[in-house]
Amino acid sequence: MKRDNKGIHHISIISGDAQINADFYVKKLGLRMVLKSVNQDDPGTYHLFYANAEGEPGSSITFFPWKRAVKSNTGTGEVERISFSVPMDSISYWQDRFESLNISASGPFERFGKNVLPFEVPDGLKLEIIEDDRSNDLPGWKDSDVPLDKAIRGFWGANLLLSQTEETAEILTDILGFEKTSEEGNQTLFETGSKLGHSVILEKADDAQYGKTGRGTVHHIAFRTKDEEELKEFRQQVIAKGLSPTNVIDRHVFKSVYFQTPGGVLFEMATDGPGYQSVASRDEKMGKELFLPDFLESKRDMIEQRLEPIEV
Repeated sequence: MKRDNKGIHHISIISGDAQINADFYVKKLGLRMVLKSVNQDDPGTYHLFYANAEGEPGSSITFFPWKRAVKSNTGTGEVERISFSVPMDSISYWQDRFESLNISASGPFERFGKNVLPFEVPDGLKLEIIEDDRSNDLPGWKDSDVPLDKAIRGFWGANLLLSQTEETAEILTDILGFEKTSEEGNQTLFETGSKLGHSVILEKADDAQYGKTGRGTVHHIAFRTKDEEELKEFRQQVIAKGLSPTNVIDRHVFKSVYFQTPGGVLFEMATDGPGYQSVASRDEKMGKELFLPDFLESKRDMIEQRLEPIEV
């Protein structure tokens, strides 16, 4: 059943140099850095969060930057492509912008009735711009040099390349609030009623060809849950499908549960709140100062000495 207020929550990716990453997503794509933190499993490295003006669920792309990470090769069992949502009649603006910034783009072309503009990024991650009328009335980031009426609003969706799609399709429809809505060739579209992050395409691969993890690899894709109570309900539904989710983990800006899908993709389920504003003293402080969870605060001096400063 297609449900409102469900869909993609955030997507997390392995990248290379942190400053190059910030320059691209803030200065070139016009996203807002809403949180600058550290990888809780490797606190000597950053975890960077970019999103739309309000940091809404469905808009946040996050990165684990490792300067010496090798470039990845995408294969089956992975999130193969990520699509950003822009208002209608924005593609020509982005074509001109990419050309002026020496960013290689191809197309546009039409897929599932939408205008799509693929483009290249420094780490080899496959990204697209998609015109979507659902995002027309959502706010752009006012401090970007991208005009407000053309700005990225958040995610349109993501493409998962799988050898077997049936089990993942069941997770999307039975638990996460998606509905199968269309098919084109070997691609099946699943949608929710949300304005952002509402679409997932499952692409059936001809054969299994596994990739190499590195810069440009999607580490996990996270899906929205209303609150911790619903997160726990969904966790029990995952267990009922014979899968092995983690316990609830407190990520401070949301709580989450992870599980490996039969298709190979690491899924996370994350609560809509408390949100990025919860770790900033004021809205304008979002993403400006290094946020550390309480268990790392006593090590702040050491951590900050290890991190290379980032300017945005």
